[in-house]
Amino acid sequence: MKDTHLTQQAFSDLGLPEVVLAGVLKAGFTHCTPIQAATLPKALAGHDVAGQAQTGTGKTAAFLLAVFNRLLTQEPRPGRRPNQPRALILAPTRELAIQIHKDAVLLGQECGLSFKLAYGGTGYDSQRKDIEEGVDVLMGTPGRLIDYFKQHVFDLQALQVMVLDEADRMFDLGFIKDIRYLLHRMPPVTERLNLLFSATLSYRVMELAYEHMNNPELVRIEAEKMTAERVRERLYHLGQDEKLPVLVSLLRREQVARALVFTNTKHVAERVQGWLAANDFGAAVLSGDVPQQKRQSLLADFQEGRFPVLVATDVAARGLHIPDVSHVFNYDLPQDAEDYVHRIGRTARAGAAGEAVSLACDEYAFSLLEIEAYIGHKIPVMQVTDDLVIPLNRPVRGAPPERVARRPRPGARDGTSRPRAQGHHGQGHNAQRSPSGRPHEAARTTHEAPASPPPAKPAASPRPAPPAPPRGRKTPEKPVLG
Repeated sequence: MKDTHLTQQAFSDLGLPEVVLAGVLKAGFTHCTPIQAATLPKALAGHDVAGQAQTGTGKTAAFLLAVFNRLLTQEPRPGRRPNQPRALILAPTRELAIQIHKDAVLLGQECGLSFKLAYGGTGYDSQRKDIEEGVDVLMGTPGRLIDYFKQHVFDLQALQVMVLDEADRMFDLGFIKDIRYLLHRMPPVTERLNLLFSATLSYRVMELAYEHMNNPELVRIEAEKMTAERVRERLYHLGQDEKLPVLVSLLRREQVARALVFTNTKHVAERVQGWLAANDFGAAVLSGDVPQQKRQSLLADFQEGRFPVLVATDVAARGLHIPDVSHVFNYDLPQDAEDYVHRIGRTARAGAAGEAVSLACDEYAFSLLEIEAYIGHKIPVMQVTDDLVIPLNRPVRGAPPERVARRPRPGARDGTSRPRAQGHHGQGHNAQRSPSGRPHEAARTTHEAPASPPPAKPAASPRPAPPAPPRGRKTPEKPVLG
C-alpha cells in the first residue's frame, strides 16, 4: 500500500553525498515527507531554514541529512581540535535528544561521523568522557551542555551547523536564556548553517530566528491537515465517575495492543494505573519525576510490548517516537490546545492510521472550545451508552478509593438506589464499602437511629502559657519544602 503522507520527491534526486544516501536507503526510506521535500533543497543549497512541523512528520531526518551534507561537503575549520563539535543540535527534553541521537546513528551509519549525546539525569562522567575523546555532531539538552561548556569540556569555535529543534517548547520550559547563552558563543551567523524547527512559528520564535539566523527561509506545513486524514478523533462527554469504566470498556472492546493514556497530573496517572492493573491491564506510569534510567527502561519495555498501556503526563507528548501506538486516550483533556495536537501525534505515525479518544469531564471540558478552535474542526461526539459504564474491580492497595458505578439503566425506579448517609457527595466520610460498591452491613445508614451523644467532658483547667523565648534569639521555624 502506498503511503499517502509521502511526496513524489525521491531522496535519490536531491544530490545527497553517496554515503548519506546509502544510510537513508538502508534505513528503508525512498521518498520525502512534505516537510523534508520543502526544507531539504533549501538547506542543501546552503540557506538557513525556519520550519514549522509537528513531531512524527519527518523533521528530524530533514535536519540530520542537511547536517551530514554540510559536514561532508565542507572541510573542518583550520586548527579544529577533536573535542570541538562541528555541529550542535539542541533539544528541549532528554527523550527528544535520545531519539535524535538514535536517528542520527541510523541515518548516518555510512558517514564516518561521530555522534555524542549530553543530557541530564544520568551518565554525567561517561558523557563527559565521550565528548572529550572527540565529537563531530553533539546533541543534547541546554542544561547539561552549558554545564560541560563552562567546564571547557568542549567549545563552539569550530561550529559549522546549528540546529534548534522544538523552539516553541524551549520557550515553554524556560530554556530561552540558556539557548541565547550558547548562540552568542558560536561563530557569526554568516559562517554557519542555521536550522530551526518548531510546532508553531510564533512571534517569539520568529524573533529568535531573525536574531540568530542568516535571513532564514520560512517553511510552514500545516500539521492539522496532515493528521486529520490519519487520526480518527472522537469525544465522550461524561462524569468523573464514568471515566475509568469507559476507559476500561474501550480498551477491552477495541482489543488495544499498544495505547498511551494521557493525564494532566502525576497523581491521576498513578490512580489510573492502579485501576487498570486491578482490571487485568498491564500498565506503567511515566511522569516528569521518574529517574532517567527508569524512564528509558519503561519506554523500552513499552516499545517491546511487555505491557500494553503507558499512562503518562505531557512529558511523553513530545519528542517520543514509539512505533505502532494504535490508540491515544486523553483521560484528561489538556489545558493547552497545542498539547492536544502533540498528544494525538503519538499515534498515526509514518503513514499509519490511529485512534485519538478524548474523555471530556466537567473539570476539563472548558478546554474543548479552545482545542477545537486551534485544530480548526469539531471533534466528533460519541454517545456514552450503558454498556460502556461497567463495574470495575477495585485496586487492593495503592490507588485511593474512587466511586465507579454502573450508569442507571433506563426505566429504573427512583426507589431502587441504595440509601446514602449524609456527607461528602451524599456518602458518609467513614462509611466502609465492599469492592462491589455496597456498604458493609456494619455500616450505619440513614434509617438507623442516631447514637446517643457522649457525656460532656469536664472543662479542663487552663494551662499556663509557654515561656517567651530569650531576648535576642529567634523562635525556630519549620522547614519549608520547595
